[in-house]
Amino acid sequence: MRRFCSILAMCAAVAACQHPSTPTRDGESAASFSPGIMPEDLAVHFHALSAPPMRDRSPGGEGERRTIDYLIAQFQRMGLQPGAGDGWTQEVPYVRSSVLHPERMTLRIDGGTEPLSLACGIDMVASSPANLAHAAIEHSPVVFAGYGIDDPEQAWDDYAGLDLRGKTVVLLANDPGWATRDPALFRGRTPTLFGSWRYKLEQAARHGAAAVFVVHDEAASGYAWNALRQRWGSPWYNLPGDAAAMPAIAGWLSDGAARRLFASAGADFQALRMAAQRRGFRPVALTANASLAFDNSVNRGVSFNVLARLPGTQRADEVIVYATHWNHPDPRDSQSLHGVAESAAGLSGLLELAEAFAHRAPKPHRTLLFAALAMEESGQLGSRWYVDHPPVPLERTVAEIQLDALPWMGPSRDLDVLGYGESQLDDYLADALRQQHRSLTPGDDQPDTLFRSDALSFATRGVPVLYARSGLDLRDGGDAAGRKRYDDYLAASGIAPPADGLATWDLRGLVEDLRALFMVGGRLSMETTYPQWKPTASFHRPVMAVAR
Repeated sequence: MRRFCSILAMCAAVAACQHPSTPTRDGESAASFSPGIMPEDLAVHFHALSAPPMRDRSPGGEGERRTIDYLIAQFQRMGLQPGAGDGWTQEVPYVRSSVLHPERMTLRIDGGTEPLSLACGIDMVASSPANLAHAAIEHSPVVFAGYGIDDPEQAWDDYAGLDLRGKTVVLLANDPGWATRDPALFRGRTPTLFGSWRYKLEQAARHGAAAVFVVHDEAASGYAWNALRQRWGSPWYNLPGDAAAMPAIAGWLSDGAARRLFASAGADFQALRMAAQRRGFRPVALTANASLAFDNSVNRGVSFNVLARLPGTQRADEVIVYATHWNHPDPRDSQSLHGVAESAAGLSGLLELAEAFAHRAPKPHRTLLFAALAMEESGQLGSRWYVDHPPVPLERTVAEIQLDALPWMGPSRDLDVLGYGESQLDDYLADALRQQHRSLTPGDDQPDTLFRSDALSFATRGVPVLYARSGLDLRDGGDAAGRKRYDDYLAASGIAPPADGLATWDLRGLVEDLRALFMVGGRLSMETTYPQWKPTASFHRPVMAVAR
């Protein structure tokens, strides 16, 4: 309780943010809302979307239906048009698997100097990315394959000469450049696609691996072990057809468990890790075999992307996308103060941006699309389905602006960019911030946030993305105060929200951030050119978009 009170204390209660009325699911009259981005209006949406009936936004839950109704009602009130053809929602089919009795799971290692029994949750976590009803490996030979990267452009092949069929591969988190800080190796400390979890799984499966385990490193992965353990206790979701590109079993080994495994196999883990950071590394077969078996419940379902559009007046076939995720795959997320409030903040910001553009004069020349995307925390299913079935062709998608990292910490002197240096959109944001007498800073303290967000789905299909996070250099207290408040914000993952709704937060900083992102979209909406990826970026437009 004391910890909860300290988090509430970090956000000043602002009486001016109390709106005269909270909109119902059927919406309020247009006169109840201002045409611009205002803290009072933001607070209305924030409180409505974080209210107890809205919290369980897991697929098929009552909160999912209520949230969809609320978003559609607000878009209708603003005069926007349906963004999914003739409708407001785009169906997102999924396959869901949950491990039965994870407490009984044990990864057994034999063949070395001593047998090992690695317990689920303590030494390892595992699931079936292939959504198998029964997943098993038995006496599967274990191979260490460095970072699991195969990239001819970097002259890097961690699988060189290796037949992985039926084998278990152990990998390191992130990529060699991140580990060595060498800017000439991959991109140094700048995250790349090669360090992403999904890339490692898909590459290992492509080479025939039956199972994949990544050695946990909190700094390299961006996750504490407890956070990983909680996530891997959740169901595994895929789009239909994904399972074919996935290994039967995947998971993480704790650092201590990995060292025990290597020691039992007579291998020096630290020496091999250092060797894996050098070009020319070759995979190493360990004197070890792995066995693991577990059952899953498997079912299918449908969630929804909510899409609204404001047609452009001159170049209506070109679109700028503002996006945030809106639902939680696991009902337990509805019991987290952080989960409830983060989602509410992103959706509230999306609605305020839509409101501002709906009243903008002159009207945008290009179309604006406002997307509440499903199941971001389950492998970006909603955004991946969107880019596979776009309502506007991706070659005519000018940019995607992500709204998932805007905590309510108060006004700041800066705004961070996650994935800084990738596209010309950084320059657009820097220009907007100068008008606010603020600065742009790289968000380099979370190494791969971009690569586990919905923005990745657009980026891998060539659409430049902008993923901004509220800055930490607060006007009241500077960087030290900002980092303390951000740590408290992240710590709210383990705190239950109050039963009667959330307190009023200090939303002034969030309003400033949204106004800066509005300026970026507003400028893009009136141009004829397309922003591009920078020459050193991990992504490129497959078809060069140019002015017509």
